[in-house]
Amino acid sequence: MNRQLVKILTTLFAFFLETNHFRTTFCKEHDSRSGKSPSQTLSPSDFLDKLMGRTSGYDARIRPNFKGPPVNVTCNIFINSFGSVTETTMDYRVNIFLRQQWNDSRLAYSEYPDDSLDLDPSMLDSIWKPDLFFANEKGANFHDVTTDNKLLRISKTGKVLYSIRLTLTLSCPMDLKNFPMDVQTCTMQLESFGYTMNDLIFEWLSDGPVQVAEGLTLPQFILKEDKELGYCTKHYNTARVALGITTVLTMTTQSSGSRASLPKVSYVKAIDIWMAVCLLFVFAALLEYAAVNFVSRQHKEFLRLRRRQRRQNKEDEVARDSRFNFSGYGMGHCLQVKDGTAVKAAPPNPPPAPPKDSDSIKKKFVDRAKRIDTISRAAFPLAFLIFNIFYWITYKIIRHEDIHKK
Repeated sequence: MNRQLVKILTTLFAFFLETNHFRTTFCKEHDSRSGKSPSQTLSPSDFLDKLMGRTSGYDARIRPNFKGPPVNVTCNIFINSFGSVTETTMDYRVNIFLRQQWNDSRLAYSEYPDDSLDLDPSMLDSIWKPDLFFANEKGANFHDVTTDNKLLRISKTGKVLYSIRLTLTLSCPMDLKNFPMDVQTCTMQLESFGYTMNDLIFEWLSDGPVQVAEGLTLPQFILKEDKELGYCTKHYNTARVALGITTVLTMTTQSSGSRASLPKVSYVKAIDIWMAVCLLFVFAALLEYAAVNFVSRQHKEFLRLRRRQRRQNKEDEVARDSRFNFSGYGMGHCLQVKDGTAVKAAPPNPPPAPPKDSDSIKKKFVDRAKRIDTISRAAFPLAFLIFNIFYWITYKIIRHEDIHKK
């Protein structure tokens, strides 16, 4: 009985082994027909360890093609948003997606079915990366909300895509001689920090090297000047003075504001010339009004001098008459001399001619003041028009062409 039981068990065990061997053989044949390899049974963790882990022999400290041709890194930038362009500090702020692509043959694989692998950003420490940096960067920060804004993708051929989101503050040296009609070119300088061109070459993507978000606009500061023109006559003297003083204070405030929003430079800017000439014209208008007012009041001083002169002449005549006229002493109109002849006394001088009428003198000086005011009303706008012609031709045509030639 025991022998029969042992024989049955041996037969069953042999049948089990034969079945298992047949199944294994069938699976291998099926995998070979379908193009799959036995290593496909590796887990993703084991596959990554084999690809770039400790057991792979991959060294992130050594660049691809070591001691061979340089690594070509293709870059492109997607501008997500622009910050402000600051003239005072001469810089600008920008938010970008920086994408770099290169080929690392050590990361090529054929054991895994997917054409590409999207890996966790923590895997970036396990592979070699280009040492790209921004040469004109003044400040930068990464984004890690809600996780690190980084992307790592590896394809079967070993092509690596590395994308990262950055916010940069980049310097932009400006020539403000033509401000505010200036044209500035702000650069973004990308370089390798430690490698030479024998080891690493950066190049722009041929199709769309710089992409801009749809509807993106760059905020700019526009200086808008409001002019208020008025016709001033002698009937609005108080308003004329107040308007002139207010304009002077306004121009001074605008000039101070423009200087405060710009850096201190060693040359004269276009806006400095504009503000200085405008302030000169406003101040000259105040001086012109003062001159007109002075001339129009000169008739009072002229009449005062005439009265003083007449008074002085009258006193001189009275003194001269009292020296030769003795009628006051009862001596008559003639004097008796020794030979019996009579000498008539000299008749008194005729009174001086009456002065001009005061109204006519006043009208003369008022007309002179009106003439100065009328000439100024034509000369000031004409001078300002000539200044504008030379100013805008210089800064919008001549200087503009010089900038584009550079």
